[in-house]
Amino acid sequence: MEEIDRRVARTRRALHEALIRLIMRKGFDALTVQEIIDEANIGRATFYAHYRSKDALLRGGFERLRSELKAARQAPRHGGERDQPLTFSLAMFEHACAYRDAYRAMLGGQGSIIAVNEIRRVLSELVKEELPTLGDDGAVPRELMLQFVVGTFLTTLTWCLEKRSKLAPSEANAIFRHLVMQGIGRAIVSDGRQR
Repeated sequence: MEEIDRRVARTRRALHEALIRLIMRKGFDALTVQEIIDEANIGRATFYAHYRSKDALLRGGFERLRSELKAARQAPRHGGERDQPLTFSLAMFEHACAYRDAYRAMLGGQGSIIAVNEIRRVLSELVKEELPTLGDDGAVPRELMLQFVVGTFLTTLTWCLEKRSKLAPSEANAIFRHLVMQGIGRAIVSDGRQR
């Protein structure tokens, strides 16, 4: 049974790696299943034994990402970060930097709506799990707060990938955390006073 599980894992890893390479070369929407199986060097029947479509393959990769982020969130970190809210963020920035070109392709012009929606879904689940006690504060509904955190993360991630590609994951994480925890209110207020 263990050999079968290893074979399944190896096949799925080969398919995901082939998908990432092809997304970086030509974007997701232009890909065909045939190109993916040729790149992974597996048969069509093997592909369909694991996934119904290229969209399902892409979604499967994000399920793996979600599992990796949950595991990383549980790992002890320096400085007691594990006890702070939004501990998923550093692990996600580290993952994005490790696969910088793939994220750039998925979030940029070559990406797909599916990729952006899957990233948003994974992040939404993680934020909901980390902030279970977050409630309406009267002014802002809880769902909007969650979407704000997710949107801020995606905006920070996209900006870092496009404009500051040399930024370390910890630096990107610090920017994200500052935006969410402290906002830009003081910058707006001080800018208005200078005029």
